[in-house]
Amino acid sequence: MPNANEDNLNLTELSQVQRRAVSELLRVSPVADDLARRFQDAGFRLALVGGSVRDALLGRLGNDLDFTTDARPEDVLKIVRPWADSVWEVGIAFGTVGCQKDGRVADGVQRFQIEITTYRSEAYDRTSRKPEVSYGDSIEEDLVRRDFTVNAMAVALPEKEFIDPHGGLQDLASRVLRTPGTPEDSFSDDPLRMLRAARFAAQLGFEVAPEVISAMKEMSDRIDIVSAERVRDEFNKLILSPNPRQGLALLVDTGLADRFLPELPALRLESDEHHRHKDVYEHSLIVLEQAIGLEEGGPDLVLRLAALLHDIGKPRTRRFEPDGRVSFHHHEVVGAKMTKKRLTALKYSNDMVKDIARLVELHLRFHGYGTGEWTDSAVRRYVRDAGPLLDRLHKLTRSDCTTRNKRKASALSRTYDGLEERIAQLQEQEELDAIRPDLDGNQIMEILGVGPGPAVGKAYAFLLELRLENGPMEHGDAVAALKEWWATQG
Repeated sequence: MPNANEDNLNLTELSQVQRRAVSELLRVSPVADDLARRFQDAGFRLALVGGSVRDALLGRLGNDLDFTTDARPEDVLKIVRPWADSVWEVGIAFGTVGCQKDGRVADGVQRFQIEITTYRSEAYDRTSRKPEVSYGDSIEEDLVRRDFTVNAMAVALPEKEFIDPHGGLQDLASRVLRTPGTPEDSFSDDPLRMLRAARFAAQLGFEVAPEVISAMKEMSDRIDIVSAERVRDEFNKLILSPNPRQGLALLVDTGLADRFLPELPALRLESDEHHRHKDVYEHSLIVLEQAIGLEEGGPDLVLRLAALLHDIGKPRTRRFEPDGRVSFHHHEVVGAKMTKKRLTALKYSNDMVKDIARLVELHLRFHGYGTGEWTDSAVRRYVRDAGPLLDRLHKLTRSDCTTRNKRKASALSRTYDGLEERIAQLQEQEELDAIRPDLDGNQIMEILGVGPGPAVGKAYAFLLELRLENGPMEHGDAVAALKEWWATQG
C-alpha cells in the first residue's frame, strides 16, 4: 500500500505495519470486496475508513467494519438490502446505514457488523446539542473532517488503494494524536472530540500533540453543548480502557473534567489523613488501577467507577482538628449522595447509580473490623448490606489500601483475608447469601391471626433483626419470639 510519508518512517516499522495491515485486510477481504463490487456495479465508490484502517495497521481489526461512500443513504439501502443478513437505519439521519453479514474467513464463518456512511461533514451550531450533517462528494473532503489523523486514513476497495492525505500512518508509527486540520476547527465541528482525544490516549497509549492539548484547554467549555448521554458513553469507553489514568489525567489537566465531573479535579486540593504522602486525587487513581488488577472476566464498569469516586465526599467533609490532624468524618455517606447526583446527571441507569453509590457508601465499613473484633452478627450485616455487590466490595476494599508501608499493607490484607474466611464459613453454615427471617409472611399471619398489612411488615423486620443478631433459629424458638414480641405491640 503506497503512502506519501514512507520517507519519514523507520523502514522496519513500516514493513511491520504493512504486514499487519495486509494480514488483517486479507482476513476480511471476502466480505469487504464483495460489498465493494456491489457499490462499484451501482456506480459508486466504497472505502474502508477510520478506526477500521487504524486497527488493521495496529493488527487488531475486529469484526466491526466502517466504510465510507459517495452514495447517498437511500442508494446505500438499495445496495445492501439484498446482500446483508439484516439492515438497520438507526443512524440514517446522520448518513449512516448499518447492517450485519456472515462472511467466510480462513478459519470458518464470522459475523461482521458493518456501518456505511456517506461522505459528510459535521458541525455544531453554537447552541445545539446535535450535529448538522451535510454530504460531501469526495473522500478527501470526508477525511479532512475526521477527528484525528490516525482515523483519517482509508483503503479504497476493491483495488486496495491506501489513502492518507494527512500523515496518519506517520502519526500512528509515532503514537501521537493530531487533527487533520486545526484542532480548533475539529473541536468546533464536534466538541466531543476533545473527550475522544483523552479516550484514545487511554485506549491506545498514544500521546496527544501539544497543539491539541492547548485547544482542549481553550475550548473545554464547548463540551457543555454535547448531550449528557454522548459524554457518558465516551467517558465509559475511557474508563473501560487498558490505561484510564492517562485519559483521566488529560481530562483533569485540560479542564474538561471540570465541565462534567468536577468532583474528580476537586480531589487534587485535599490531603488524605491516612495517606499523607499523596493527595486524594492520586490515591483515587491508584485505587482505580488496583481495582482493575483484581478484575475477573473482563472490565467491570461498576467497580471502576466506584473505585474512582469512592472518596469524592472528602472535600465537603474536611475538618481541621485541634491536634493538627485533618479528618473527613462521614465522607462515605456524603460521597454516596454526591455519586448518585453526578451519575444521575450523566444519565447512567438507575440500577448502576444505585450500585455504585452503595459501594461508595460501604467502602469504609471494613475499617471498623479492627483485627477481627466483629461479632458474627456484624459479619452477617456486612454481607446483608452488600448483597449482590459483596464480591465488588471485597475488590474495592482491598484496592483502597495504597499505603507504601509494606508491613501495614500486609497486615490489612491478612485481616481482610480473615474476614472473607469468616464470611465463607458463615455462608456455608447459614446460607448468608439469602438471609431472611426464620418465618415467612404467610406463617407470620397464621401465627398472629392477622391479614396482610403493616403489622406483618413490622413482624418481618423484627424477625430479620433477630436472624441477623443470632443466626438461624429453630422453628419453635422463632414462633415463641414472635409471640413474645407481638404481646408488646399493644
